[in-house]
Amino acid sequence: MLSKTIQEALNKQVAMEAASSQAYLAMASWAEIQAGLDGVTEFFYQQSDEERMHMLKLIRYINERGGFAVVPPLEQPIITFQSLQRVFEEFLKHEVQVSESINALVGLSLEEMDFATHNFLQWYVSEQIEEENLARTLNDKLELVGDDKSGIYLFDRDIMVHRNATSKGE
Repeated sequence: MLSKTIQEALNKQVAMEAASSQAYLAMASWAEIQAGLDGVTEFFYQQSDEERMHMLKLIRYINERGGFAVVPPLEQPIITFQSLQRVFEEFLKHEVQVSESINALVGLSLEEMDFATHNFLQWYVSEQIEEENLARTLNDKLELVGDDKSGIYLFDRDIMVHRNATSKGE
């Protein structure tokens, strides 16, 4: 059985995963209306789906452990961006925030001596290492490309190949 403290913390994580899914959906929509960003569009649609799966995994865990998972209300994410580089800066920012939140949950689970939750969260720890690495790598590549249109074209074309090679996904 989950303690009230752990249940509340896990429900906050549910909300964070849902917000990330919405943010990535907004990024996909923005990219889709930009001419020629088909790879980036598909990348963020997949990222949005992945974050939703992370949320569902948490909801099921909370309920299986005798808690009550709360489906959160969602705030409007950022829907327009000044540049492709800004989109990926936001992507990295989201992933770092999620990692910090997961790490705090791991610490709380140890404080509460909830070893089942600690064990459950290890998957998220590993996932976040991959996601942060992917976000940093993509930001580094965009920094190298700058505003070069042919570089952006190649980045967009190669993003799905790069994602599949560096991230298992979910």
